Amino acid sequence: MTEDIILANALLILPDAVMPGALHLRGGTITAIDSGTAVPPGAVDCGGDYLAPGLIELHTDNLERHIQPRPKVDWPHNAAILAHDAELASVGITTVFDAMRVGSIPTGVGRYSKYARGLADELLSLRAEDALKISHFLHLRAEVCSETLEEEMEQFGAQDRVGIVSLMDHTPGQRQFRDLTKLEEYMKGKHALSDAEFAEHVAQLRALRAANGARHEAAAVAHAARYGAVLASHDDTTAEQVAVSGGYGIRLAEFPTTVEAARACHSHDIAVIMGAPNLIRGGSHSGNVAAGELADVGYLDILSSDYVPSALLLGAVQLGARWGDMARGLATVTANPARAVGLADRGTLRTGARADLIRFRLRSGAPALRGVWSQGRRVA
Repeated sequence: MTEDIILANALLILPDAVMPGALHLRGGTITAIDSGTAVPPGAVDCGGDYLAPGLIELHTDNLERHIQPRPKVDWPHNAAILAHDAELASVGITTVFDAMRVGSIPTGVGRYSKYARGLADELLSLRAEDALKISHFLHLRAEVCSETLEEEMEQFGAQDRVGIVSLMDHTPGQRQFRDLTKLEEYMKGKHALSDAEFAEHVAQLRALRAANGARHEAAAVAHAARYGAVLASHDDTTAEQVAVSGGYGIRLAEFPTTVEAARACHSHDIAVIMGAPNLIRGGSHSGNVAAGELADVGYLDILSSDYVPSALLLGAVQLGARWGDMARGLATVTANPARAVGLADRGTLRTGARADLIRFRLRSGAPALRGVWSQGRRVA
């Protein structure tokens, strides 16, 4: 059950401005917005803290990290899902598109098994039991360099809340890993591969791309349409790759690796997502374009926490400071992602919107959360 709440004497981060005011919440919805610093009887005095829409996360590997906290360690899935859900609520994320890989390689040195259908069933079951604090959708990461993509995608349908399908092409020597030394460092560090095993891994992925890539891309595009999901590209590097994305009807570009690709995305009306860790660290751990560089030239639309959930709010606040516009910074994690995936009921503070909210203040430039509400219910 949700209660009637007035959050007063706050700095409201509206779509285009920040103003002192109050929010009235009833039945999980924002019912009124007042201006000024008055605190009506019975209201919560926010003491000048910021109030913003709940954060919307389109791409996070966090659930996968919880179900496999170490290589070859499988954690109980229900416990992992609940821990993941609570962690996201604790950092202000009220809507998440949980990334799950579809497309496996059951043979060879780089073999890995399918898991997405079973994990999705467990997640949706917990949602049906009202056991989750925040709103969950699925983001299927379609690995084109795989053996089982088509059969795995056949197992999902329109009933599964698949909001995003991203085309993942991890062929060594292009996109994210144009520099093979970066891929070598990653694979040897994470999976302890020998030189011979790494060479075999590279050869296997290249062979899979040659044998299955075009067919798998076409299948992923078709299944996304069947689900009613938004299509995303991943690690576009060249204008030519972006043109292919545009031809597929892709509307989101996750982590383009060059300014050239980000510029081409905007020319094709494709929203650019960059990682908040990249922004906060000052550069890409893979040696690709810095998120800050794209922000400075106007090609950054949406932030993702990627592998650090707490990075999402911090990155948005840092963008607000960088641009001299807190509303614009927060829009990269609220209004812009909501618009990109067609969630018209959330992402901005307005009458009639879902009461997904965060309250925070700045401590030496860093946001300190002081409350999180999902549909008017306090969850952190």
